[in-house]
Amino acid sequence: MPASHSISPRGRLARTIALVFHLIALSRLSAAADQPPQEYEVKSAFLLNFTKFIEWPPAAAAESPFTICIFGDDPFGRVLDQMISGETVGGRKLVIQRIGRNKPSSCQIVFAGRNEKDLAEALSGLAPGVLTVGEGDGFLREGGMIAFVVEDRRVRFDVSQRAALRAGLKISSKLLSVARSVAK
Repeated sequence: MPASHSISPRGRLARTIALVFHLIALSRLSAAADQPPQEYEVKSAFLLNFTKFIEWPPAAAAESPFTICIFGDDPFGRVLDQMISGETVGGRKLVIQRIGRNKPSSCQIVFAGRNEKDLAEALSGLAPGVLTVGEGDGFLREGGMIAFVVEDRRVRFDVSQRAALRAGLKISSKLLSVARSVAK
């Protein structure tokens, strides 16, 4: 006989928020209705939604674009460009900049793919106020803030709240509640 499990109110809230995030991500995808979303379509939607749940320090140039930089190889292709087309963050136009392996500058979010080497060195030189997002369990150990992981064929994410606070970023409790894990 299976044991019954009761879900705490916090657990129900976390599941509800996770479902809302998942539905938002899926609703924004441009994939055909008969095709399941691809991994990088979901990650693109998450990147866009992260902008709504992070508090950045005041921008020095509020009229400048809000920039998501892709460090190294770009696994998104045109999907991320399509996802953010016409979007704004705090009244600033949202743009994508592919920087290869150049030192990131004037970025609010830096995404590093799973194949990037020497991430600790690259991430250590970033200015305060930059959210770092990457892939895999090791990304947080390298100093990253949000790491995408694929679990049971679903894109999830882990958060290092400590790394975000060191960079002057405040992550919403709503976002933290839907993370797979949070390192404080």
